[in-house]
Amino acid sequence: MPDGGRSHPAKFQDPALTAGGERRAVVALRRLDTLWFNTGTLCNIACQGCYIESGPKNDALAYITPDDMRPFLDEIAADRLGTTEIGFTGGEPFMNPHILTLLGDALARGFRVLVLTNAMTPMTHRRAGLLDLHQHHGDRLTLRVSLDHYTQDRHEALRGPGTWAAAVDGLRWLAAEGFDLAIAGRTLWGEPEATERAGYAATLADLGIPLDAANPHRLVLFPEMDETADVPEITERCWGILGKSPDSVMCASARMVVRRKGADRPTVLACTLLAYDAQFELGATLAEANRPVPLNHPHCARFCVLGGASCSA
Repeated sequence: MPDGGRSHPAKFQDPALTAGGERRAVVALRRLDTLWFNTGTLCNIACQGCYIESGPKNDALAYITPDDMRPFLDEIAADRLGTTEIGFTGGEPFMNPHILTLLGDALARGFRVLVLTNAMTPMTHRRAGLLDLHQHHGDRLTLRVSLDHYTQDRHEALRGPGTWAAAVDGLRWLAAEGFDLAIAGRTLWGEPEATERAGYAATLADLGIPLDAANPHRLVLFPEMDETADVPEITERCWGILGKSPDSVMCASARMVVRRKGADRPTVLACTLLAYDAQFELGATLAEANRPVPLNHPHCARFCVLGGASCSA
């Protein structure tokens, strides 16, 4: 797996101190608002710049099962953690043979559920089951569809030929059936945000998809995570310099559960972005994972602190 862009050999080595000897920023879990489950790293396509290297051959993270998920939902209830959202990411979640049961179990417990999907063939094969979940749970089920750019050419430059039509077909079906929808785009091309949102608005209008591209919860534009780019380390002083709070960072309100290939049981990670770095593996239970996270990875800076992004709804 890549080294996360540690282009400066002295950076991101010590969880307590930066390369310059300053105290590294640390984020405590304020409250577990969102618990993510990585459904597995297998995906029907391999996209350029995928932060987790999902694809048809990457099974480094195995399929999560309902039996894997159940103890974590039980722990949320028993310890009254106040969690409101369960998220499912991948890979492509609809590749997981248990996905409809996973969604149904989480919805039946009263959680809001967010699924990150490319809306392509794996989702198409689950349409009947999705309609049943939508009928019973309505807008508590949200699907966030990856549409990397508002033009076909740029979307397919990252995802491959034919991916635009398949994603648009999935989006149109979801919209026509009244699902709660969001779109995830990328900022790779350096366009002003207003330009990008206007571009999506025009494209979605042409496609007949009623989604408010000006709403950042409906159109989420993610900063790039260039593995080769050098980024600054985040020190304790940075919060004041940047005018940000540690509570704004994803690991203050979320954790992710994964099952590594060949592992006996799932494990809890600090967030959705750092699936392969052992220092962000926090334990086998949510209680064990309730501990501060040093921001000791380039993605902490480029995506969460400086990029101001979060995967949750």
